[in-house]
Amino acid sequence: MNLTLKIWRQQNPADKGGLKTYELGGVSEDMSFLEMLDVLNEQLNETGEEPVAFDHDCREGICGSCALMIDGQAHGPEVTTTCQLHMRSFKDGQTITIEPWRADAFPVIKDLVTDRSAFDRIIQAGGYISANTGSAPEANSVPAPRDKATRAFNVATCIGCGACVAACPNGSASLFLGAKITHLGELPQGQPERDGRVASMVAQHDAEGFGGCTNIGECTAACPKEIPLDVISQLNKDLRTAIRHGH
Repeated sequence: MNLTLKIWRQQNPADKGGLKTYELGGVSEDMSFLEMLDVLNEQLNETGEEPVAFDHDCREGICGSCALMIDGQAHGPEVTTTCQLHMRSFKDGQTITIEPWRADAFPVIKDLVTDRSAFDRIIQAGGYISANTGSAPEANSVPAPRDKATRAFNVATCIGCGACVAACPNGSASLFLGAKITHLGELPQGQPERDGRVASMVAQHDAEGFGGCTNIGECTAACPKEIPLDVISQLNKDLRTAIRHGH
């Protein structure tokens, strides 16, 4: 498979940056997208050009590091993470445009690498349970309704990749925030801090420069873990309750 790659190159945050075109041949349809970039970087090393910087870690669709905008779609044409996207999803001779996440809250560090530490600060603002539970309790000692436990586990699959933000025309992180709020709010252990949690996390979300949600739904369509849109409804419901309680 022969490809034309238009890749965003940016030396540092102060650099204006721009797209640069590369021709790459010998790409197997069985390669992952990141393996294809590895092949490109080997080619660049051989010619003395600086390799393309991109984030990756587990390459198993778990860590959320592989954040790339591919032909204008977060993680590319399939609903999966970039590391789990395979080159069989593209055609021989195709031109592929590869860019970093585009959001004010995710500034570009270099090439395709963005600073997503804003997510970390949102979690630090309240995405945890601080109650001292002592030693590990018996699994069934704190009863939880099956439907609530199931929902908590399902939304806890959010890996914080930022695809929701990249796909949103407003650059909102409401799907990410809603997943974290719902995950903890559905379980008994999360109730004591529920109001303060949502108030603090929403305040941090806004302080980081993320946009507001207008329920377009691009976020959940791009989410590799298929987090449902109704977590945003839960977020708004919890926030209204917190405000009524004086938070």
